[in-house]
Amino acid sequence: MSRMNYVFTSESVSEGHPDKLCDRVSDAVLDAFLAEEPTARVACETFATTGRVVVGGEVGLSDPQKLDEFMERVDGIVRDCVKDIGYEQQEFHWRTIEVQNFLHRQSAHIAQGVDKDGAGDQGIMFGYACRETPELMPAPIQYSHAILRRLAEVRKSGQEPDLRPDAKSQLSLRYENGKPVEVRSIVLSTQHAHEEQTSDDIRAIVEPYIREVLPEGWITEATEWWVNPTGTFVIGGPDGDAGLTGRKIIVDTYGGAAPHGGGAFSGKDPTKVDRSAAYAARYLAKNVVAAGLAERCTLQVSYAIGVAKPLSIYVDTHGTGQVDAAQIEKAVAECMDLTPRGIREHLNLCRPIYARTSAYGHFGRAPEADGGFSWERTDLTDALLKAV
Repeated sequence: MSRMNYVFTSESVSEGHPDKLCDRVSDAVLDAFLAEEPTARVACETFATTGRVVVGGEVGLSDPQKLDEFMERVDGIVRDCVKDIGYEQQEFHWRTIEVQNFLHRQSAHIAQGVDKDGAGDQGIMFGYACRETPELMPAPIQYSHAILRRLAEVRKSGQEPDLRPDAKSQLSLRYENGKPVEVRSIVLSTQHAHEEQTSDDIRAIVEPYIREVLPEGWITEATEWWVNPTGTFVIGGPDGDAGLTGRKIIVDTYGGAAPHGGGAFSGKDPTKVDRSAAYAARYLAKNVVAAGLAERCTLQVSYAIGVAKPLSIYVDTHGTGQVDAAQIEKAVAECMDLTPRGIREHLNLCRPIYARTSAYGHFGRAPEADGGFSWERTDLTDALLKAV
């Protein structure tokens, strides 16, 4: 039997965190290719450090000449990302950074499997949903994201001019009878403008926004606050620490509350099941919970490179299921084509909708009018109920 009373912790990082900046660049490159051609192939990796951003990986367009012309746009894409995030530091400024582009054509050996509608790689992917929040996400990661997203809003609007882009949040929530009821501790480290600003100064800036985001009554007199606990945090972003694409996969998903298959998302086009099948797994798990078939649902799917049909589908409802998990496994396979092509078509993934996913989580977001976050829809509930 699962524990009902415990404390669980998750963390998030802001769009200005060095790793998230790299995720943003990789996904912006992907979006640019998909805007040019919906069937473009992209596996883009980014590295950032003091005064420098390096982009590499494999890409493909149907017209090789167009691909060569496109390469010249990468420099501008990188600078636009850095500018939008807000980096204008002496050692890391969108205008003066050195951008190195090492993108190259996709390997023909990888392309041959995908061109036959097979998976772009072997691997396992997980999806998860639960009733802890309206978004059917685990509460610690959902509210860790919300805190940083709110701080980014007031920073960019000019409402809080002393905040800077690099930040991390961490929430420890106390659960009672399986439900989050209290914030045991809040950790918030944010880059700021002036050396003389103390931890108390920064707490005075951020605390009202944290209280605004968290549910009423969760912060109590017993809640521990740790705001910029090491003191000064003026040097931040890639000038303070190097960044890499794909190094925050737990932040991207469920904050450690559910398993992770190990594959990163950012910079990968939707033929890569690391990304598209993880989105499909979340979509299915969320619809299972939204349909009332379970209070919690973990769903795993697995693939082999070049093979279209998933090798396995596994569902665990953690003792909360209203029907047997084997029935749900059968139902999800009936309700959605889980081949790579089927996923792309069902969720309409071959569009430039990915840069927006690169910070504050790929899951728990509202579906958008242009099809962004389509995997967060709950439009499969009736079909699942009928299937079981």
